[in-house]
Amino acid sequence: MGGGMVQVRVVGIAMDESGQHVVLLGPIDALPGEGRILPIWIGSLEATSILVAVEGADVPRPMAHDLMRSLLEAMDAQVDKVEVTRIDDGTYYAEITVTGPAGERIVDARPSDAIGLAARTGATIWVADAVLAEAGVADITVGADEAEAAQDSIAEFQEFLKDVDPDDFRG
Repeated sequence: MGGGMVQVRVVGIAMDESGQHVVLLGPIDALPGEGRILPIWIGSLEATSILVAVEGADVPRPMAHDLMRSLLEAMDAQVDKVEVTRIDDGTYYAEITVTGPAGERIVDARPSDAIGLAARTGATIWVADAVLAEAGVADITVGADEAEAAQDSIAEFQEFLKDVDPDDFRG
């Protein structure tokens, strides 16, 4: 695919209005609330697997992406990068670049599997500029500072409500 690529990170996992899981990818150098976010709809198992890896949570038994990582390690191979390369009729396509004793190989993958594997191996995640331009949406996420300020405002308002008397508003 021609065109450039932008390096992204997993910004979060969300649910849309219909209850579908969405992985949100954003440029690594963009501040929260800036730029574009790429939403990719994924299954609940994939969402769980990505979230477990991103948060570094322990699981009692290996998940599918843990198995993929273990198989690659057993073959003395490593994931170099994953790329979301295109979107066609609403379906996203990804590739995983793996290097091992047999050299570099590019493997076709679902984006959710590629992202899940990247989250476990530390591989970089890239999105084609054309995909971000076509399917990206304005980033409306808030950063930690804005989230903390919003929580402070809510707490202040809740304190105000505790002490307010309806008679204070009578004219």
